[in-house]
Amino acid sequence: RFETAEVIYMFKKSHNLIKTTIFLLNRTLNFSSYFPQIIKDWEVIDDLQVEMQGAGDDPQDRTAPGICEGYLLKRRKWPLKGWHKRYFVLEGGILRYSKNQQDVARGRVQGSLDVSLAVISINKKSNRIDLDAEDILYHMKAKSHELFYIWVTKLQAHRLYKKNEAAHLHSSVLHTLSLPTAAEQAQRNGDLPEAVRHSSQGPPSVADSAAEYFDASDDILWGSSSEVSDESGLSDGSTTNSEPEEGHSGYTSISDQGLNVVPKSTGRRTKLPVHCPDNSHVGLVAILYNNIGKDLARVSMPAVLNEPINLLQRLCEELEYSELLDTANNTSDPYQRMVYIAAFAISGYSTATFRNRYKPVNPILGETYECIREDRGFRLISEQVCHHPPISACHADSENFSFWQDQRWKNKFWGKSLEILPTGMVNVTLPRYADHYEWNKVATCIHNVFSQQRYLEHYGEVIIKNLKSNICTCKITFVKSRYWGSETNKNEVQGVVLDQSGSAIHRFGGLWHEGIFCDTLPTPKCIWKPNQQPKDYLLYYGFSSFAMELNELPSDLKPLLPPTDTRLRPDQRMLEDGRVDEADKKKDEIEEMQRERRKELGKRGEEHVPRFFKRSKDSSGRDVWLTNGTYWKLRENPGFANLENLTLW
Repeated sequence: RFETAEVIYMFKKSHNLIKTTIFLLNRTLNFSSYFPQIIKDWEVIDDLQVEMQGAGDDPQDRTAPGICEGYLLKRRKWPLKGWHKRYFVLEGGILRYSKNQQDVARGRVQGSLDVSLAVISINKKSNRIDLDAEDILYHMKAKSHELFYIWVTKLQAHRLYKKNEAAHLHSSVLHTLSLPTAAEQAQRNGDLPEAVRHSSQGPPSVADSAAEYFDASDDILWGSSSEVSDESGLSDGSTTNSEPEEGHSGYTSISDQGLNVVPKSTGRRTKLPVHCPDNSHVGLVAILYNNIGKDLARVSMPAVLNEPINLLQRLCEELEYSELLDTANNTSDPYQRMVYIAAFAISGYSTATFRNRYKPVNPILGETYECIREDRGFRLISEQVCHHPPISACHADSENFSFWQDQRWKNKFWGKSLEILPTGMVNVTLPRYADHYEWNKVATCIHNVFSQQRYLEHYGEVIIKNLKSNICTCKITFVKSRYWGSETNKNEVQGVVLDQSGSAIHRFGGLWHEGIFCDTLPTPKCIWKPNQQPKDYLLYYGFSSFAMELNELPSDLKPLLPPTDTRLRPDQRMLEDGRVDEADKKKDEIEEMQRERRKELGKRGEEHVPRFFKRSKDSSGRDVWLTNGTYWKLRENPGFANLENLTLW
């Protein structure tokens, strides 16, 4: 029994080797005489070895790799000219493709193959991947080297998984075949039943059993490999030079990583006092069209268009995933440290996922906000340090990091979309390794402002540098979606950590609203995923649990705050309580008080002096606002109640 099954199994392994050899010969014979330079650029991915002794390992070691999916270019079968975009899904060692993701969801698959039965050859210069499975041949091309690398890595992982699975099944079959059947054991014991002694068919032979197992496996895999012959003409309006849509970057396996994404109870509130108001009746069209091309930070908006959080609190909201900085400070490898810094930089954008119906409240000059989070180990202070242009500054400290930035936002309306252009740099230092990371922010755009199909996207490049060491840098690309892209192709982000020579050490990517996956860590894993949204979050401005807590004002905290703290601002509190009309009137009063203060200062030839931040220059000579280190000292002694404070409202 063992010898027959073993021969069949070894034949299967040899079959793959033969296919690889034939593939190389064919490629060499066909191409070398006509394209002597091109053939040098191609290489065949080494066949992954599967040893029999690994077949009985812990099943946890044979966990299927995460799903890889997204758009790639695929060469047409007929007339073998040009490329068209197709949506590929790699799952459990099987590669399937359809015209788009919707077809995949509906089960409309144009073709599929088992990657463990295919020879994989790649061309790094042209981002090409060829899969040759004898009767099926796929020519694929990735839009970027990042996507190419991801797909090659995933194809290898899935092929190894499939081969390990086959080896395990083979070992199980051999073990089963080596054991006597119940009938044979009964016959040896002399108590074989009468449903069995007179059976003309008898139990299957060893050869029949092995052949049945292997043939059934092949039938299942190869039976689904035939392609639908609809590729004879143009499809989807694509042309020879068409590019794939920016789809998922291959990191859609995040939900399989087993992260604890449910935030722990903090003892703080889990909902707002009332639901967010309906602002569909507001004449937004007239307001925006009267200010096309202007900086909307200078335009007074009705309170009903605001959310009960202002821009000072938004700066704090970027620390929702501060545990990534904690992890970075406890990671010895500088390249891996940069990966976690990059994940933190991306995580700050996820707060906007459900926040496109309302805008933050604009802070008043001199307004402040403090946040102490013992559960997260940090404390933050922010202040509105300038009115024209509006500049918000913040500084946070923890045992594991320091975080500061001063942000200036310009809001422009262009007819159908609202663009938010931030300036200023974000800074993080890690005390354990004396690192000082600095990076910029990308643009944010709200599309279809007047439509119910309104959506938000981020686009541009983020460059992260370590000002204390040039051992590595990081580039993150927030991919701008194309106007013909579907909803599932938005929010893509790709990143790479580069060494001093510009070589890629780590690559990562995903969707900024779903999570980030890194395949190049010692253990490929999801490095960040957003926390689960609270119940009925859409009824509360789309706030996360962390955002829900930002404007909470416990009775024991109120006496300790300076009167300039955002949580004491009456119009924002009225808005949170659902008293929108009162909030509108109070908002006008507060803004008028601000104008009067500025006039008085101007008459005296004076300028407003921020209380807790000071103007300085960074290493590049840019103006920055840094903490002057007085807030927490004054809070403790003598306490803000014993000091002279600004009257803002």
